[in-house]
Amino acid sequence: MSYLSGAIALALCLCATLPAHAQDQSNRDPSSDKAKNLDGIVVTARSGVDSRTKAETSYSITTIDEDRLRMQAPTSVTEAMKSVPGFWVEASGGEASGNIRARGIPVDGYGSVTLLEDGVPVQHDPALGYLNADQAFRLDETIERIEVVRGGPSSVFYSNAPAGAINFIPRQVGDTAEGLFKYTVGDYGLNRADVWFGTPVGNGWKLGLGGFYRVDNGIRDPGFHANDGGQFRVNLAKDFEHGRFSIDYKHMDDKVALYLGVPMRTYADGKIKAVPGFDGNYGTLAGPETQHVLMKQANGGLYDFDNTDGTHVKRDQLTLKFDYDLGDDWKLAESMRYSDTHTQRNGMFPNSLSSATQFLASAKKFIPAGAAGLQLRYVDDPTKVFDVGGPNSPGQNGNGLVVIGGLRGVTMPVKEFDNDTRLLRKFEWGGQTHDVTLGYSYSRFDQDFSRYSSTVLLDAQNNAKLLNLVAVNAAGQPLSTLTDHGIYRYGYEWENASGTSTSHAFYLSDEWQVTDQLRIDGGVRWEQVNTRGNTEVKQQLNLGNLPMSQVWTGTGQFVPFDHTFSKLGWTLGANWQFTPHAGLFARWTPTFRLPNLSSYITNPSATPVTQTMKLGEVGYKYTDRQIDLYATAFYTKYNNVGFSNYVFDANNSSSVAQQGYADTKTKGLELEGTWFPTSWFDMQLTATWQDPQYKGLRYTDNVNNGPVLRNFDGNQLIRVPKVSYRVVPGVNLLDGKLRLQVAYEHEGMRYVDTANSVRLPAYGVLSASARYDFSKLCSLYLYADNITNSLGLTEGNPRAGELQNADAGANTFIARPILGRAYRAAIMYRF
Repeated sequence: MSYLSGAIALALCLCATLPAHAQDQSNRDPSSDKAKNLDGIVVTARSGVDSRTKAETSYSITTIDEDRLRMQAPTSVTEAMKSVPGFWVEASGGEASGNIRARGIPVDGYGSVTLLEDGVPVQHDPALGYLNADQAFRLDETIERIEVVRGGPSSVFYSNAPAGAINFIPRQVGDTAEGLFKYTVGDYGLNRADVWFGTPVGNGWKLGLGGFYRVDNGIRDPGFHANDGGQFRVNLAKDFEHGRFSIDYKHMDDKVALYLGVPMRTYADGKIKAVPGFDGNYGTLAGPETQHVLMKQANGGLYDFDNTDGTHVKRDQLTLKFDYDLGDDWKLAESMRYSDTHTQRNGMFPNSLSSATQFLASAKKFIPAGAAGLQLRYVDDPTKVFDVGGPNSPGQNGNGLVVIGGLRGVTMPVKEFDNDTRLLRKFEWGGQTHDVTLGYSYSRFDQDFSRYSSTVLLDAQNNAKLLNLVAVNAAGQPLSTLTDHGIYRYGYEWENASGTSTSHAFYLSDEWQVTDQLRIDGGVRWEQVNTRGNTEVKQQLNLGNLPMSQVWTGTGQFVPFDHTFSKLGWTLGANWQFTPHAGLFARWTPTFRLPNLSSYITNPSATPVTQTMKLGEVGYKYTDRQIDLYATAFYTKYNNVGFSNYVFDANNSSSVAQQGYADTKTKGLELEGTWFPTSWFDMQLTATWQDPQYKGLRYTDNVNNGPVLRNFDGNQLIRVPKVSYRVVPGVNLLDGKLRLQVAYEHEGMRYVDTANSVRLPAYGVLSASARYDFSKLCSLYLYADNITNSLGLTEGNPRAGELQNADAGANTFIARPILGRAYRAAIMYRF
């Protein structure tokens, strides 16, 4: 606990230097925060001359203010969404590369929700295969609050947002200079500094500066820095007589670890834990021996695989916003963003897991002439023979298991320009008003994509070690090595492609105030996307020096593609505010998601379809001095969801494609509320009950060279629980100077695959946080995450198949648990 002790000492030292008048100021009044959630102004998924509060919206929205955000202290964008009902979030992969499934829509990554920064998309398409929007964005203290819209009109105002929009809203500079500095430490080697400063600079201009830098070893320590880097931003804005102008520049250079599955086992008592010799809470198969590998290519060159990069994103982002009053009640709102993002995404993927005995039996076909058998030996110590185990021995590392790992490197540079223009006017007619917006958005991005991967043989332990496959004589003496320093096959994956996506969209919205209590909101959006590019044809060449020597590479020939899609979507909602404290809302939204560049960039002959969906919701909201409550019933019908799946085949060390299409249907209920029974106690609750089902999911599989019909109609959507909830009780003590709270999260049982053949058990997570205000200017924060060291499994092994998982019925398998217990402390000083 030395990190916590050091943080407390630092806090006392800093606060001792505060001016006397600062230390004497009264601390925050917890009652002042009561019932404020529904009074906040909403800026996400709407447009108009008038402002709207959360209480007045006709759709479901969660607001997370800076106090709540600091007490939760999420370590990633995805982690921040755990307090949002209707979202199933998976943040076990680290600070980036998370997954969100919204209201039963079975799309991984950020394929169903868009990520916004100050109302502008971080990426036009937040789900570009190996480049999800959360990889290109980091939370820091330049962000003041978050607004999360679920369903509703988000698909009218933004592209690729059928299930919602997540808007990170930056701090605004006031009329006086102010700032903050926060330093955070953690028991996993975390050291992080956040800073923000804002000040008027004369002639009406206001300047904001901020960013962060951090380094840590990772909760699952790979033996090198897991996360290393940061970002900074500069914002300059001016309010003038008829409008406002702002320019914002942000630069990010950050490396984050990509955590993947680990070897797990179902034991005799039915509990699922890590295999013997492996730490399920803190272990990772990645380690120093797979940190840096030079992988041979068919052209004679070497591919430099460096796992210390993890997901390494270098991004420059420039944003311009301009609002102007044109006169005669007309207003213009303009926003544009240019970004240049280079992503290198390296990872050590556990493709398959088997006993050493089983693996050696499958490799017998590689025994060379004159050899009597095969052994596994350690690359770093060729005299050390892998213990395959037996009747009286569990085998090497206490488990006798061998992992075929994939060293995968993906390079994705993307340059993007987005523009959104809105013309707004409020009309009065017959005692009623219409707040109308006419908008046009344009987006273009240019993307390159290259991938190269090799397989390695590993043992099953923390920071797994490389193994060689060795041919031996009858006496067990080595004759030849059939692998290359642990490399089982070079080039089992290879891709080279580039493309351009261009989108145009027109939209119209109207907020019709029928009476003082009743408002009807409607909107329509037409969008067109064109994707074009070239994909290099690949071939297999034989390097001739390995048992599995077929290496994928390019032919120099390219296949072009050029496709255009368009679609019309709309939304209609109503809000009945029958008292100042209570109201009802309802909404119906037929919407869509058009095919994207990733649909073609590695498969130019693909024939993806436009995904269409219908979303409905009916909600009740109530607020007073003691309670804020949202209760929403929702319905989602999702059509033409595609399942393109690559299953790793350990017999030939290659990936085999599977494809499927289906519909889904989900009915559910969301609850979100905060209860303030006294000034010293409050409790937050978010809960989701849903029945997510596949409809019409049938496909023909090839089994023993014969067709077999798979029928998964009515099965539960993969990874989506039927029941989940999060409860956060808290107390305010010492006149509000001390805030203590705990958070308990429950995730119900889920499935790995559409066949519902591999179950992920329900689990719970307990965390706690505390804040102590030495004064209004200085605060100490303490955090304890996953206090009970829960081993909740968030996913199985996708490389074993998500249609029908190959791990079905297996006692030992690959799965990804949540991160183990960790402690953090932070000192924040305002000035």
